[in-house]
Amino acid sequence: MTRCLVTGATGYIGGRLVPELLKAGHEVRCMARSARRLRDQTWIGRVEVAEADATDHAATRAALEGMDVAYYLIHTMAAGRGFPERDRRAAEAFAAAAEEAGVGRVVYLGGLAPEERPSAHMGSRSEVERVFLECAVPAVAYRASVIIGSGSVSFEMLRYLTERLPVMTTPRWVGTRTQPIAIRDVLRYLVEAVRIPREVNRAFDIGGPDVLTYADMMRGYAAVAGLPPRLIIPVPPLTPRLSSLWIGLVTPVPANVARPLVESLRDEAVCREHDIARYVPDPPHGLVDFRAAVRLALQRVKEADVATRWSSASTPGAPSDPLPTDPDWAGGSLYTDERSRVVDAPPEALWRVIEGIGGRNGWYSLPLAWDVRGLLDRVVGGVGLRRGRRDPARLRVGDALDFWRVEEIEPGRLLRLRAEMRLPGLAWLELTCRLDHGRTVYGQRAVFHPRGLLGHLYWWGVSPFHGLIFGRMPRNVAKAAETFAGSRS
Repeated sequence: MTRCLVTGATGYIGGRLVPELLKAGHEVRCMARSARRLRDQTWIGRVEVAEADATDHAATRAALEGMDVAYYLIHTMAAGRGFPERDRRAAEAFAAAAEEAGVGRVVYLGGLAPEERPSAHMGSRSEVERVFLECAVPAVAYRASVIIGSGSVSFEMLRYLTERLPVMTTPRWVGTRTQPIAIRDVLRYLVEAVRIPREVNRAFDIGGPDVLTYADMMRGYAAVAGLPPRLIIPVPPLTPRLSSLWIGLVTPVPANVARPLVESLRDEAVCREHDIARYVPDPPHGLVDFRAAVRLALQRVKEADVATRWSSASTPGAPSDPLPTDPDWAGGSLYTDERSRVVDAPPEALWRVIEGIGGRNGWYSLPLAWDVRGLLDRVVGGVGLRRGRRDPARLRVGDALDFWRVEEIEPGRLLRLRAEMRLPGLAWLELTCRLDHGRTVYGQRAVFHPRGLLGHLYWWGVSPFHGLIFGRMPRNVAKAAETFAGSRS
């Protein structure tokens, strides 16, 4: 048994690595900025949780105490001023804390970057890799290109571009060669890193058996998904910025997340060596090829068995303040919009509708208004409405839900959502289910904490629309619950 610390356990890779390490018989401690974000994970009872930010030396040092291996799976998902410096400082602080704690090995997952003039995103990955390889603790740094798996940002981008655009005018980067790798092979390499001898301190290129252009991948996806062949027309002048805006409009991936990915796709990302096979031999059946990886990912999506998504990670710049539940909250002004309705259905039927809200089920009032609000958020660089849901029926704390984040869920009673759209303040939406003298009652409360004069003006500017949007929700939610109850009787 190896004692492993996993950072980034609320993210796409970390959330999938934890159960794999447990399955392999290892002891796991998760390091997260907020322990409550992990509360609803199926494996939470089998791990320790340490609250720490990677830049907090003392807290990180305590989290690393007694660990044999530390997995560093933290990186900035979106571009933004100063992100390479923030990533480097966090890596340096973590490396120093690992050395002081006597950790035996650090494992880092980075990217396949060109040796000369990499993009800012890939350059930052290479810099973090350098920090770990030069620290006193032996490190293994994996370099991966496009990761194909249900819910990965690369797969979601590929999936929506291919499905929604039968004819595509595409930028030059669709002709760049890359070496995609299946998520299951990435996880296997990460788990097996604990067996690599302590004296090994180096980076390894990892990739699947296929070398493909992005255009090849779109054609391959279409073939696996049973779509007609896609017509791809290259348009070289399209810049990464324009490409990312285009991706932001067509796919659920926001432009600020798509841009660093697009910039990295400008450069060839093909493995230069396969030395990892000396320590982690290829499986008997070989590495998963691209089309098989797509087939596996689509099967997971079809079965609604997506363990983590790219949106599982916190959105950069999104508010993380706790909900001000005290009516006399000392934090400043609060605006509220509260409504309720008696529902002619049992509480279980109402809760099913509440927990299933958003995504394909929508928000039970003026779909066009919600779509417009999501589009406006995309235009100003927000996440928009199309992130959808990880699971069509079940929610857990930390899940992304369109342009909300699940902040609290008490099954059968309360769903609290925190807004992650661009706003001049902080906003929450609470949906409740309760029994009152034998009657089922639906409760709804929107809360807004304005930031500055602009925040106050925003609330009063949108207040006239609340009657149309929030006013219709109780009636339509009640109707949906009553319909569901009737269908089950």
